[in-house]
This record gives sequence, C-alpha cells and structure tokens, in this order.
Amino acid sequence: QVQLVESGGGLVQAGGSLRLSCVVSGRTDTLYTTAWFRQAAGEEREFLAVKRWRASDTYYADSVKGRFTISADDALNTVYLQLNNLKPEDTANYYCGASKGSYYNYDYYGQGTQVTVSP
Repeated sequence: QVQLVESGGGLVQAGGSLRLSCVVSGRTDTLYTTAWFRQAAGEEREFLAVKRWRASDTYYADSVKGRFTISADDALNTVYLQLNNLKPEDTANYYCGASKGSYYNYDYYGQGTQVTVSP
C-alpha cells in the first residue's frame, strides 16, 4: 500500500503563488508515476501534471502549462506542485495520485488540500 498526504493549500489573491506538497509513504518501490489533479465544486476531476517516480520526465495539461510546475525531492519522498499566477478559476481541491505502472490510471490518491483564489 501507498499513502499520500497533501499540504500547502490556502487562500491567496489572484496573481499569487503557492507550493503544494505531497508526502508519499509505504511501498514507494512499486511506483511508476505520481501526478497532481484538482476538482472544483460540482465539476469533474482534472489532470494537471505527472512526473515519473525517481526520474525527470514530466507532462502537463495544456491548461496549466507555463504556470504550474511539478517536481520532487526523492530523498524526502515528496512531490511538489508550484502554482504561479493563480486565477480565481484555479480554486479547487488539489490532490496527488500515484500509479504502479501508468501515466493514465492511478492506484492511490490522497485526500487533497484546498486552494482558494480571491479576485
């Protein structure tokens, strides 16, 4: 099993920045990718970015490319999502996922951290 715990969300004004963290624990040796998603109230889950576990490959959704950056500290088993130039429409619950063998299907999810962007 793998556990994912997010932190770093909060209230920020439009144009501001936040860095979200996702601490990964358990059977991390089984992981292939970790990713960030978000879900706004009343909407479906949206993929944001994915990174190969213990490698440098990254991919982004077009909607956040250039504003959000996924990275990791392998020694800390932590994956980050840097959010820049935030907009009110970025308001959502942000959570991370982990996959044992895919860029598209995820086996584990965290509970998320709320990001609220005021105008």
